[in-house]
Amino acid sequence: MTFSRATRALLLGITGLVLLFIHVPLALVVVNSFNVSRTFAWPPPGFTTQWWSAAAQSAGARNAIVVSLEVALLATAVALLLGTMAALALQRFSFYGRDTISLLIILPIALPGVVTGIALANAFLTVIGIELGMLTLVVSHATFCIVTIFNNAIARLRRVGGNLEEASMDLGAGTFRTFRSVTLPMLRSALLAGALLSFALSFDEIIVTTFTAGQGIQTLPIWIYQNLFRPNQAPVVNVVAAALIVVSIVPIWLSLKLAGPDESVAAVR
Repeated sequence: MTFSRATRALLLGITGLVLLFIHVPLALVVVNSFNVSRTFAWPPPGFTTQWWSAAAQSAGARNAIVVSLEVALLATAVALLLGTMAALALQRFSFYGRDTISLLIILPIALPGVVTGIALANAFLTVIGIELGMLTLVVSHATFCIVTIFNNAIARLRRVGGNLEEASMDLGAGTFRTFRSVTLPMLRSALLAGALLSFALSFDEIIVTTFTAGQGIQTLPIWIYQNLFRPNQAPVVNVVAAALIVVSIVPIWLSLKLAGPDESVAAVR
């Protein structure tokens, strides 16, 4: 498809405006993390690094980061196992209800977070009968992390087909040997990309966390929300947010490079 010069210029201008609308607020967070004013006066009357020192010494922020890392790592591990198994089952086998199962796997990430949070909290408290805590939080995060692993894995399986696996079995390799020597190497980069996206999704999740974390468990997004409007903590919150913006770029960039354009787009749908 070709466009006229005027159309290309218009599309480029619209794209630039959209990108500015998205990223200028993020840039303001980074600038305000060095703002000497506690009220974030604009333009900044001066710049300082004292808020970064204060953030490094904040026990609440450090504890919240540790909790978020633990939850994200555990949820990603669960999602890797279940998402990969689901992708292999739905892509390599044909059975009644396959499309329905695929829809049910993708559904959690399409639902509003508040709906997912309420549903999971009710299930844990009334149906299963367990107290909200670290276990329920990890399970809740895994429900939407599975989607990114599943989408990445099934997109890769569709692209490579099953010829190499069939050839491996024809040469005498069993199911597990074929998976270890053929299937897993083909899926490795897609699974790693999905794991990075799952980790990022879990690390900054706040809505589902609010309903399923229980008392005494505070992830970093919850800590930021609770301290954002406290006068003495607002500058520290800006520093933590600025650091997260910089750190979040790494897993997203790596996932795009590892998975390729087809799987990367599929992973965030």
